[in-house]
Amino acid sequence: MSHIPPGGGGRFPLSRETPAERADRNLVELLQELRVVQTGVQIVFAFLLGVAFTSQFPHLDTFERTTYVVTLLLTVVSSAVLATPVALHRGLFHRGAKVRIVALSARLAEVGLVFLALALNGAVLLLMDVVLGRIAAVTVTTATFAMFTGLWFVLPRALRRPTP
Repeated sequence: MSHIPPGGGGRFPLSRETPAERADRNLVELLQELRVVQTGVQIVFAFLLGVAFTSQFPHLDTFERTTYVVTLLLTVVSSAVLATPVALHRGLFHRGAKVRIVALSARLAEVGLVFLALALNGAVLLLMDVVLGRIAAVTVTTATFAMFTGLWFVLPRALRRPTP
């Protein structure tokens, strides 16, 4: 994998940006990323809310109910963490804190993605357990967990490292 240098390394070098311009751009990009991810969280949350009102819900066993509750809570935490950068921006607007907001918001986005990945895997585990059974559910969820870990966490970190 090739190393992606800070500033993107694209056709238009970003080194001519002032620190204020860079902070503005970084915040706009980060908030746009969060909008995209938050839509996914909302879809998972809506699905989970609907599950509790289906005719099959009373027939879930203890494992499935526990998976449901944990997944619902992971989704709520993910939503809260991913929305916090917006609250920070609103609460600190015009207070000269944009660089701090961007730095903290980038960390919050990473933490929010962890909770979202766990929530999505919980939803997969619940659905696969109901549809295919416990062994298949654990197998499929292990695969999806590996996929999320690789794509969302390992790959970006690998691209940050310079190649020897």
